[in-house]
Amino acid sequence: MTLHVHDWGAPDAPPLLCLHGVTSWGGRFRRLAEERLDAFHVFAPDLRGHGVSEWEPPWNLGTHIGDLIETLDALHLDRVDVVGHSFGGRLALELAARWPERVHRLVLLDPAVWVPPPVALERADLAAEDESYTSVDDAIAVRLETSALADRSAIAAELPQHLQLGDDGRWRGRFSRAAVVAAYGEMARRPPLDRVAAPTLLIRGRESEVVPDRMVEIVCETMASCEIVTVPGGHIVMWDAFDETAAAMLEFLEDPRA
Repeated sequence: MTLHVHDWGAPDAPPLLCLHGVTSWGGRFRRLAEERLDAFHVFAPDLRGHGVSEWEPPWNLGTHIGDLIETLDALHLDRVDVVGHSFGGRLALELAARWPERVHRLVLLDPAVWVPPPVALERADLAAEDESYTSVDDAIAVRLETSALADRSAIAAELPQHLQLGDDGRWRGRFSRAAVVAAYGEMARRPPLDRVAAPTLLIRGRESEVVPDRMVEIVCETMASCEIVTVPGGHIVMWDAFDETAAAMLEFLEDPRA
């Protein structure tokens, strides 16, 4: 399936594919694209089950990767640098392992490299529960509770575009809860780290539990080339540590040796 794609930048600039995490959307990368990644043509698809792409199953890793390849083909992009946040980071790894000729370099933003099955079950159960808000301001306030270092204006600019008003008068994120539950099941699968040859930058949040020290050790021991950078804050590093995250990304992407 060809995905809906948000894009920013000059048509002839080097392409940069950006993949969001579960419950999110491609528009999450707008600020990075417009303020820091203006040397690139940024393409940020809404993954299957999210945003305005189709929501129908299946939602397994193979189908997500198939969607990405079909979308790259539709955009006439043969080989790209790939940025992935959270589940998008796991998809970036899968894409590099399964289609190495299509991936030049990887930037992983607090990626869900692997989620232990008990944790995946807990998160999937939570994701299955309804999460709704009385107003857009209510939704923004809830997000700020878990992203204390984030710029409120940045969240206030992005979040309303990802919310939709239900028939019950409450606001919800524009994503399928079933797709999110399925994604946690896929994240419990062991990642193909030994098959990833692309030079990789992994940026993790200092207070995030998604990329623990042991996972950093496994990544460094297994992958052919991986640099680790730790930034302040939690899981959504492009919110909590916008400047630090953008600077690390640009240093890596502009390095001709990478």
